[in-house]
Amino acid sequence: MPLDKTYKLVPGTTVFDAEQSAKGYHLNQFCMSLMTAANRERFLADEHAYLDGWPLREEQKRALLDRDLNAAVRAGGNIYFLAKWGAALGLSFQQMAGSMTGMTEQEYRAMMVGGGRSVDGNRIDHAVLEAAHADPTPPAGHATITGAVFTSHVPAIGAAMDHHRTDEPYWQPVFEGYEFSRRWARENLPDVVFLVYNDHATAFDLSLIPTFALGTGAAYPTADEGYGPRPVPGIEGDPDLAAHLAHSLITDDFDLTLVNEMTVDHGLTVPLSLMFGDVEKWPCKVIPFHVNVVQYPVPSGARCFALGRSLRRAIESYDRPVKVQVWGTGGMSHQLHGPRAGLINQEWDNAFLDRLVDDPAGLSQVPHLEYVEEAGSEGIELVMWLIARGAMSDIDGAGEIEVRHRFHHVPASNTAVGHLILDNHPRAEAPAVKE
Repeated sequence: MPLDKTYKLVPGTTVFDAEQSAKGYHLNQFCMSLMTAANRERFLADEHAYLDGWPLREEQKRALLDRDLNAAVRAGGNIYFLAKWGAALGLSFQQMAGSMTGMTEQEYRAMMVGGGRSVDGNRIDHAVLEAAHADPTPPAGHATITGAVFTSHVPAIGAAMDHHRTDEPYWQPVFEGYEFSRRWARENLPDVVFLVYNDHATAFDLSLIPTFALGTGAAYPTADEGYGPRPVPGIEGDPDLAAHLAHSLITDDFDLTLVNEMTVDHGLTVPLSLMFGDVEKWPCKVIPFHVNVVQYPVPSGARCFALGRSLRRAIESYDRPVKVQVWGTGGMSHQLHGPRAGLINQEWDNAFLDRLVDDPAGLSQVPHLEYVEEAGSEGIELVMWLIARGAMSDIDGAGEIEVRHRFHHVPASNTAVGHLILDNHPRAEAPAVKE
């Protein structure tokens, strides 16, 4: 079922949703540039030249040059961003608001002094609302989750691939564990991978620490983590599906940070390399989903599992017939600092894999302390696997899973490597997903 966007029917109002944000991204970023005095001086000295320095559409440029705020809003502008532009021109907020209502500044001010515009006559017309909800055209299809991939994302694995060391005795057992995975990936290629990972102090430093960050942009380049960027492609995003997921997950009470620009580090690129190999372009679109597992408090396994269940609802409500895989990455047991550096717990890792398949709901209740004590401080990354597991159809009795591959190996650099592939088999007539 398509998402409810009845707010589009409120007269004289443009709600700034993800669709509007994507439409007006560069327009609003242009407005933000006017927050520095030097840029304002350049803009006022030659508006045309300054605007030409931004990838704006013609209707956006024309709206700005004509001082037409209504046109700018229709073109994706948000009033809080456009206010920066208005301020650069010396306009007050009342002048800007008045211009959008057809009033002079004095007329608008008098209206506000008189109590403001009445809501009477400015609500949704019930006839319009009924017409919008009457006999909706059914969608041609909807998105489906075809499977889940779980894997470690050890940076040294990427380095071994980049420097052609995969056949060395140390690395050969690791990459043998992914030979089946690459065949499976070729035979089960999705349209989109929803890839859950954690940034490693690359795109996000201590100035901004989002708990959950959803990539809603069109493309993300490969990060330079200090050794130079990996020689792998950047990723192509899926802004339309990402916007849909943002709308659905946030209205389902998951607080997300939406990210249009960032670089992606080994947490995302190593899993892609393991599954797809050395390619000039990744064979599908990728939606990055970052989870903070660096600075406490980090989300609980239960919260991640619940998010996965909500993610499945969100994906299956997308009214386009695209195939989606959900990947959970990170782990397994490892500790990278302090006197316990090098800690590995193979018994705990394999018990985790067992429960991930057979008892994911119970596994989601494992407290943070157990992860840290038993799997090492960085083993907490494994909570991210529960997002992918929660998105499988067997969780709510709407289908079944099939274990296609399982692998565990020690060591890969400082880390135990774990890997699991699940096929997702939803029933054609599945029951409604319950909370």
